[in-house]
Amino acid sequence: MKVLNGQNEYGIKVPYIFVTNGGGKTEQERCMDLSKQLEIEVSPGQFICGHTPMRDMAKQYNTVLVVGGEGEKCRLVAEGYGFKDVVTPGDIIKDNQDTTPFRKLTAEEQDHSRARNFNETEIEAIFVFADSRDWAGDQQIILDLLMSKKGRLGTRSETFDEGPPLFFSHNDLLWSTSHDLTRIGMGALRASLEAMYKAVTGKELTTTAFGKPQIGTFQFATLLLKQWRKDTHGIDSPPETVYFVGDTPESDIRGTNEFDESPFSANSWYSILVRTGVFKEGTKPRFTPKVTVDNVLEAVRHGMKREYINSMKANSIEASPSLGSAIEE
Repeated sequence: MKVLNGQNEYGIKVPYIFVTNGGGKTEQERCMDLSKQLEIEVSPGQFICGHTPMRDMAKQYNTVLVVGGEGEKCRLVAEGYGFKDVVTPGDIIKDNQDTTPFRKLTAEEQDHSRARNFNETEIEAIFVFADSRDWAGDQQIILDLLMSKKGRLGTRSETFDEGPPLFFSHNDLLWSTSHDLTRIGMGALRASLEAMYKAVTGKELTTTAFGKPQIGTFQFATLLLKQWRKDTHGIDSPPETVYFVGDTPESDIRGTNEFDESPFSANSWYSILVRTGVFKEGTKPRFTPKVTVDNVLEAVRHGMKREYINSMKANSIEASPSLGSAIEE
């Protein structure tokens, strides 16, 4: 980060934002955590969670089910986005404990869950904001709603096409943790739900995912980066090149490459894979990056050197306005 902020041989500052498929907290809380880890100030104006683009849907739906995360955090995130009536699985279990035969609410969950009569409630959409802490219970509730009549629990549609839409904040099948091997993530929950829905109804389930590698997330990142460049660096023009640094070929590299080749990208997107995450040495990534490096610092230095060489070729050393902006995952 110090290199991006000006401590480099070129004496330039490079605008950068953070894009993560993680969620379950407000952007403000995630930025506080990241600021402590990196020992620099990270602003919500340069940070995108997997569920950040979902805030634009708050005006579209009234009563929604929000799934995942710890405690009531995802409910608070959704309400912060402007969703007017946010339901959690805990609310549903509190109303009818037989909904999930093998899960009972703890005393704390009982206190925080909100009482209501779900026989009179129509849930208009389902949002998986963060990884589920109870796959069995959450999947049961989601399936009940998907097979319901207009999102009313306790009903069954005869055609199985009357249920609310289902949205996921990202589609990462695997992710890297402190464990020696990668762990399954939200993409696995999505695949499981789609398989169970087909097994029960005989029909294909259509779901929508945000996050990387979805094109919409990269469009959202483009707008955020453009605004951040203007607000903090006084650069009122888009970058010629955006360097995207990530550790997951299936989301980071795939998304960057596909967005670069899409008609929605107004500039060049350059993918850099680091060896510090999901990628394992000796394997061939399914989606090929422009370059692979050991860590983020090497990625930043590679991007700066490449831009400097390009500027020299163009006989222009004053490269700051057009210098590629780094997006780090």
